[in-house]
Amino acid sequence: MSDLEHRVGVSEVNLVLRHLKLTNTDDSKIVAIISDIDATFGVDAVSFESKKQTLHVGYDATHCELDGIENIIKTHGADISHDWWSNFKEGYYQFVDENIRDNAKHKPWSCHKLPPGSRK
Repeated sequence: MSDLEHRVGVSEVNLVLRHLKLTNTDDSKIVAIISDIDATFGVDAVSFESKKQTLHVGYDATHCELDGIENIIKTHGADISHDWWSNFKEGYYQFVDENIRDNAKHKPWSCHKLPPGSRK
């Protein structure tokens, strides 16, 4: 896939997929949650699997973060499950997102670069 196959603001390199189990949901809450998350800059795709009560979100980790998605979920009266597996995944997701953001800001350095203005 190329960056042209994604929404504006989403880079293939920084694209992450998150699967969040939700509690305290109903159809009207889910529709509102999906609508708000889908309108967020940096989100590529969002869907809800009602059988497993799982929200699937794909976003660019340099423009969007898990805390913002959680705030949208809580604003509409739902919550992320508090079982040990969901807590473990949430911590891992936040670690990876922060690592992606830090790596995107990093300017690579190499002693093997040619000096500016020199030719091969």
